[in-house]
Amino acid sequence: MGAAMAIARADITGLVLAGGRGTRMGGIDKGLQLFQGEALAAHAVRRLRPQVGRVLVNANRNFPAYEALGVPVVADSLPDHPGPLAGMLSGLEHCATPWLLTVPCDTPRFPPDLAARLAAALADGGDHARIAMASAPEVGPDGLTVLRRQPVFCLLHVELRDSLQCFIEDGGRKVGAWTAQHGAVTVPFDRPGDAPDAFFNANTPADLQALEHP
Repeated sequence: MGAAMAIARADITGLVLAGGRGTRMGGIDKGLQLFQGEALAAHAVRRLRPQVGRVLVNANRNFPAYEALGVPVVADSLPDHPGPLAGMLSGLEHCATPWLLTVPCDTPRFPPDLAARLAAALADGGDHARIAMASAPEVGPDGLTVLRRQPVFCLLHVELRDSLQCFIEDGGRKVGAWTAQHGAVTVPFDRPGDAPDAFFNANTPADLQALEHP
């Protein structure tokens, strides 16, 4: 199916990325940390379900806890867990639909229309558009508000699997560097009514506390 055609919900697999080392969380499994009494990954799964046809979780430890979320769990196929790109590659390897939508496990308030808006941007981008990513307003150190890309919130076509594998095997680790090779479409989430904290992520225990008590 060409990107210029509408992308149906059933043609998108959602992937929750929970396979990181949790370094800034002290090495704990970030996706299983509690937010409002429930694991962060559970929030992400529930928020994805109505947006896509199928949901997967990428995890590399504590598999029974992730399997208890009721969706298939896929581990990195590459050794040493080399960052979110490895999780994205695993998602592409297990994706049974033309499109994969990735979200991190630590951003429980991501937009409920994320998939629809990224898909619409790809449909408008022509037959060669294969990646769309979100961007969101952020106040910089100079006090000015700018749109910052959120590259892990990414809708991509399964045909990019080989490209991603080669990029990682060549030492690439930055999501933005890889997506730039394919002319990713950037979709701003700055409309009136868009939640200002939709892309706030819990990298540290302090961040998680800030999410619990805004």
